[in-house]
Amino acid sequence: MQVIRGIEKLDTENTVITIGNFDGVHRGHQKIFDYINRKASQTNSKSVVITFHPHPIKVLFKEHPLRLITTTEDKLKLIEKCGVDITVLIPFTTEFAQIEAESFVRDILIEKFNAKWVVVGYDYRFGKDRKGDRLLLKKLGLKYGFKVKVLKAYKRKGKILSSTAVRNALADGNIREANIFLGRAYHIDGTVVKGAGRGSTILGYPTANIEPVQEIIPKEGVYAVKVTIPHLSATFRGVANIGKNPTFGNRMLSYEVHILDFRENLLEKTIRVHFIDRIRDEKKFSSPEELKQQIAMDIQKAKNIFSKDRTRLFLLF
Repeated sequence: MQVIRGIEKLDTENTVITIGNFDGVHRGHQKIFDYINRKASQTNSKSVVITFHPHPIKVLFKEHPLRLITTTEDKLKLIEKCGVDITVLIPFTTEFAQIEAESFVRDILIEKFNAKWVVVGYDYRFGKDRKGDRLLLKKLGLKYGFKVKVLKAYKRKGKILSSTAVRNALADGNIREANIFLGRAYHIDGTVVKGAGRGSTILGYPTANIEPVQEIIPKEGVYAVKVTIPHLSATFRGVANIGKNPTFGNRMLSYEVHILDFRENLLEKTIRVHFIDRIRDEKKFSSPEELKQQIAMDIQKAKNIFSKDRTRLFLLF
């Protein structure tokens, strides 16, 4: 996939374009990408995704507590895996936000990107003050000679699949639902840092403590996870704990993972933790020994989870 960072004239005569933030690249987004790929194949065109960095809300409404599901680089990797020909990553600025809806269509979609088809979701808005909508887009299509397809909302079990729905599932610790919406295991990346050392010395279960780079971390609790270690080009099973370790009276939130059947020192290494399923809430135990017994049960439950077909999720490396 070709990635263009900025607005420049595309070296292709005909394009089938979709536009959006596509945070999470969930199954609803994947349906859109599948459509533009098929339409591009039918019309001898290139499929093009136009997206933005940073997210417009972070520029226009800086006080809004929006947390993104994916990093920009992961978003690009996921779009590429959907078979898209070209992704245009437009820097979103306050100046860009002042472009009127028709100017955006005429000067960018037509003059720069050679749009013959524009495919958008049911709630798509564009242009200054979000004045453009699917009805205006269709009128402009007639004026400038491109076709418009508006896709319906993608639903699963009665729920509209959206980035907000994924964020809510992660905030609730509903990893199973979040993963169904995403079509893959949600992950966080982090550098392994020095922790308190209790995992090895007191509990007998060494943990890798990480500082995550993702903006969204699942709800506090214990999870069955798979851990990718890039420098080893390998993935291992594990159990992760997100929380404050109340048994030891901690106040700071920590992110730690015990990797099954693994003993290598990972200090200062980067790892990726893929969340497979939630095991339980975090709780305070009466003693380290009681916690140690619970960890053993958590590990067994995680192994049971890994043995089931439903955990064979796509992992992004």
